[in-house]
Formats: sequence, C-alpha cells, structure tokens
Amino acid sequence: MTMVYVVLVLYMRNGWMKLPYFTNHSKMPISKVTVIIAARNEEHNIGKTLDNIVAQQYPKELLEIIVVDDHSTDRTGEIVESYGDKGVKLITLDEGNKLNSYKKFAINRAINESSGEIIVTTDADCRMGSKWLLSIIQYMELHNKLMVSSPVCYDEEKSYFEKLQTLEFLYLIGLGAAGIGNGNPTTCNGANLAYRKSLFFEMGGFNGIDELASGDDELLLHKVAEKYADRIGFCKSREAVVYTDAKENLKSFLSQRKRWASKSTKYKDKKVVVLGVCIWLFNLSLLLSLIFLLFGIFEASELVIISLLMKIGVELAFLYPIVSFVGRRELLWNLPFLSVIHSLYLVYIGIIGNIGKYDWKGRTVK
Repeated sequence: MTMVYVVLVLYMRNGWMKLPYFTNHSKMPISKVTVIIAARNEEHNIGKTLDNIVAQQYPKELLEIIVVDDHSTDRTGEIVESYGDKGVKLITLDEGNKLNSYKKFAINRAINESSGEIIVTTDADCRMGSKWLLSIIQYMELHNKLMVSSPVCYDEEKSYFEKLQTLEFLYLIGLGAAGIGNGNPTTCNGANLAYRKSLFFEMGGFNGIDELASGDDELLLHKVAEKYADRIGFCKSREAVVYTDAKENLKSFLSQRKRWASKSTKYKDKKVVVLGVCIWLFNLSLLLSLIFLLFGIFEASELVIISLLMKIGVELAFLYPIVSFVGRRELLWNLPFLSVIHSLYLVYIGIIGNIGKYDWKGRTVK
C-alpha cells in the first residue's frame, strides 16, 4: 500500500508540473463575465469581497456581479444593496425550508438571470487581487477552455491549527490541479471556478446532482469531464489566486470536511473512486500499523517507520512546488506532524463523510 501511495502521489506531482505557468498579456478579454456569489449570513465578510471584485482590472462594460442572499438573518442583504450604484445586483431567496441544496438553487437562479457568456463563482468570504478576473478570462480565451479551475489558498492564519489547515488545503488544491494536468479532472473549488454559461445549460445544469447539498463545483466538473476533459483547464497564476480563511476550531473544520467528503457518494468516474479508495486504504493500513506497533501486536517497527518516512518524503516532493507557487515554503516545517495526524483524519472523514447529515450555514442537510 505504501508503494501504491508513493506512485499515485508522484503521478499527481507530474500532473502539477505539466501545468504551464500563465502570465497576463496585453490583449484585453472580449467575453462578458458574470461573477456569482451565494451568500448566507456573511455581513462581516461580504463587503470586503465586493470591494475586491468591484476593483477588478476588467472592462466594466463586460462585468456583471450578482449576489444571491440565501435567507440571511443578518445585514448581508442590506450591505449588498449598498453596492447597487457600483453595479452589484442582489437576488433575495424566499424558498423557506423545502430545499436540500440551497447553494445550487441560488447559483442556478443567478445564472438564469445573468447576461454574461462566462460564469465565475466565488464565495462571500474571499479576497482576490485586482487582476484575478483578468487572469482567468485571458487564460480561458487564449486556451479555448470551457471550464477553468483556479487556485484557492488560506492566509492570515491566527493559530498553529490554521497553519496546518493551510498546508493540508494546498495539498487538496494541488491534487485538483494535478488531475487536470494529467487529463483526468477530479476536484476543484467553487470559490474560484469559471465556466461558459452555454456549457452549464448543455450539461443540464445541476440536474442529477441537485439533491445533494454540496457539489456545485466538483460534481459539475465531473459532468463536464465526461465529455470535455481536454477542455478543462487550471489557471496556474499567482494573479488568479483567491484567498480565504481557515476554520477557527476543530468542530467547524470537521463539519466542512464532512460536507466535502459527502460528495464522493455521487462519483461516477471509476478512476476517481479508485484513486480515493487507494489513498484511504493506505492511510488506514498505516494507522493500524502504528496502533499495533504501539500495543506490541506488530513487531516490524522498521517497516512501519520506513512507510511513514516514505509517506512524508513523497508528500514533501509533491507539496514543495505547490507551496513555492504561493510563496509559503515555511509551511513545510509542519509536514512531519501533519503527515501523521492526516492519516487519522482521512480515515475518520472517509467513513463519517459518507453517512448521516451535517450542519452547514445553520442548516442540517445531507
């Protein structure tokens, strides 16, 4: 299992290295873009996010911004309305408690009312540089892509726990980018995702995946990859990075990861399923070996230590170019500790993420 894991991670590293760095060029985009944010109780974040989007170095006549207020009980809607003179459009949902996937419903509603040729989704607690949109659309037009995933990174950490999350999250973002680099798209993040509106309708929107609360990004990617895997790209540019915050405590972190893991029940691509199962089985076997060694049940300590060192080594090889890309190499000092506890976390999430319900934005969903 260790050798399988090493080969898989090296394969994914190769996928990351295949992706070319993208640099902005002088030719301005010609596509009209609609940026969509589904927001619920984000009064402390939405203003900063809208300030960043309004300040984009993108032709104003080609930019539309839509925020969908998903039944907020705070001042989110009021704050968004104050940006009306800056071209921000507010849609307020009033659907009650009859849905399971409010976010997909919100995005679908905004797309139906949008005028852009390209849809770009982000979240209400994100921050981005002034060339964020320009970079993504230039890349999309230059390479004739139908869907583009772009980097998301945590920053402004306030604790050691948040720094560990940043490194672990970069691992996940790297896996998603690497899959695209290898021609087998597996994951993406809706905080920084772009696709042509015509593609969304061609794929039937969220039909078939709309009963699950999460998956407006990854499951949509899988639908597109079935037909257009070669026209999905990753914008490997520092200008295209979206920044957000890590979770403040373990409870909210596990709830978020449980939500993400719940999407795996809808995976149809067998390659993605096999990849996930192999990684889970390796971490399970390593965790059991460590437990057996601790209680004297398993005496081959050299094998366990070698497996652990190989895991840390291959993860270092994978993560080094990724943390270098975002300018966060100092995070690698945390890798040995993270690598050990990551096995426990993955095994737990792999089980709990596929059963039961979870809390999301004050709702219990599945």
